[in-house]
Amino acid sequence: MTKSSRAAVFLDRDGTIIEDRGDLSQPSQVVLFPDTIPALKRLGESFDLFIVTNQSGVAKGTITMQDVALVNGHLTDQLAHYGIEFRAIYVCPHERKTGCACIKPNPFFMQKAARDFGIDLAHSFTIGDHPHDVIFAENAGATGIYVLTGHGIRHQNDLPQHTLVTSGIKEAVDQILRI
Repeated sequence: MTKSSRAAVFLDRDGTIIEDRGDLSQPSQVVLFPDTIPALKRLGESFDLFIVTNQSGVAKGTITMQDVALVNGHLTDQLAHYGIEFRAIYVCPHERKTGCACIKPNPFFMQKAARDFGIDLAHSFTIGDHPHDVIFAENAGATGIYVLTGHGIRHQNDLPQHTLVTSGIKEAVDQILRI
């Protein structure tokens, strides 16, 4: 890693740092997992933090980009109160069937962060509860960690064989800090 580049962790939002309650349109729907704040505080000491979230409800018409921005703003304000800062939040508003460039597992947003913030992807991680979160990491040359929260338990049999699997955000952060 060069002096000017930093490692980062790219976190999925729903099912990873907050409960997955479907297409969120109101801040009152945001429920953090109990381990989210202490885990992200520890992680933020060593890594730049990003959120990368697929919000296909926008394309389906169940939520708007304004709803997504309102929810994300509430979440980041809540976490900032504890000293947790995100460099950026990236949102893909498309449905998977459209084949857009920005939907995970395409590495679009990780590559954008590398360009815009000097992120060293080879020393970076993703944490998420869908197989595409792990493949997202692989496609960018990073390391993916799968959590069993959210949709995690339901899709764990769809993972690549070598995937690092943890029970939740705390254990994922423990794993990253040991590597």
